[in-house]
Amino acid sequence: MTLHLPDAHGALRAYEPRTEPLPALRATPGSAFTSRTVFSAAHVVADPYADTGPDGPAAVDWDATLAFRRHLWSHGLGVAEAMDTAQRGMGLDWAGAAELIRRSAAEAKATGGRIACGVGTDQLATAAVTLAEVRSAYEEQLAVVEESGAQAILMASRALAATVQGPDDYLEVYGHLLRQAAEPVILHWLGPMFDPALEGYWGSSDLDTATDTFLEVIAAHPDKVDGIKVSLLDARREVDLRRRLPQGVRCYTGDDFNYPELIAGDGQGFSHALLGIFDPLGPLAAEAVRVLDTGNVDGFRELLDPTVELSRHLFQAPTRFYKTGVVFLAWLAGHQSHFTMVGGLQSARSLPHFARAYELADGLGLFPDPKLAEERMKNLLSLYGVNQ
Repeated sequence: MTLHLPDAHGALRAYEPRTEPLPALRATPGSAFTSRTVFSAAHVVADPYADTGPDGPAAVDWDATLAFRRHLWSHGLGVAEAMDTAQRGMGLDWAGAAELIRRSAAEAKATGGRIACGVGTDQLATAAVTLAEVRSAYEEQLAVVEESGAQAILMASRALAATVQGPDDYLEVYGHLLRQAAEPVILHWLGPMFDPALEGYWGSSDLDTATDTFLEVIAAHPDKVDGIKVSLLDARREVDLRRRLPQGVRCYTGDDFNYPELIAGDGQGFSHALLGIFDPLGPLAAEAVRVLDTGNVDGFRELLDPTVELSRHLFQAPTRFYKTGVVFLAWLAGHQSHFTMVGGLQSARSLPHFARAYELADGLGLFPDPKLAEERMKNLLSLYGVNQ
């Protein structure tokens, strides 16, 4: 069947869907990765029958949500839980995130999967709070994650960004949290392209100055920092930063524009991975890392480089709405029965954006059942009035 897909100018173009998935998707998962630690930040599946709206509490389909995490674990990937990919602060409130953490951590324990969970302050309003209240909110969430048995990821805080007076406040708050953390944590630097409320994080909009403060936090507590997750979409800055890390502190790339080269690395080091794009790329990403485990960097790049165009499309500005494309592809791939998101976020991207995402993903062979993806895309087009 030829699909007629709309472009950004209102014109229709003919597209011939492929009939077979990428052969790498058929690979049988093997042993654990040996050369890199790799997490996929995972999305949540909404309950499409819940009678709620964008301002109501998140209604989650727990069975489908946990099934997707088992899918990622089955391919050897770790799960980064309750991160921005799971719509933290964009549809999923702290009550929903806490339940997600508890359920996913229990599932990880039952299946032997690796899990790390986001610790933030989203139970607070972003205005009129004190530093003591920010610390207390972080502590509450850290306790939930540690009690679940998961590794903690200290996420950037909107409330902290709105409250601090300068770099010293970041040093004080993060130092306090790191001193009391039971196990080494991952620090998360999320750029304002992912969340505009995080502009000027670490006390300065000048990234060089902010980097110095970030490194000062780590240098004061290297034994409590497993690694850093950097989401600035700037490959050069990430490379410069990882070369300045203390011995034993890992860099987990969160750069959804430049991940193949950053994971492959150079003569002076490499990045591990904690990526939202590995949600739709899970099996292919896992196969690529297993190729890298053999020392075959070229083979790794041959598998992963072609996916960058899709990732850049999903994460195009406004970048924070990339979750919509991630869930859209999960629906097309058959991981969920509907295209509904918590907070109604399925409306955040346009039909031409969906059409291009489908075309790029299908061209890569990412859909286990291309026919199912084709039929679902056809149904979406019809819903928008584009008859085939």
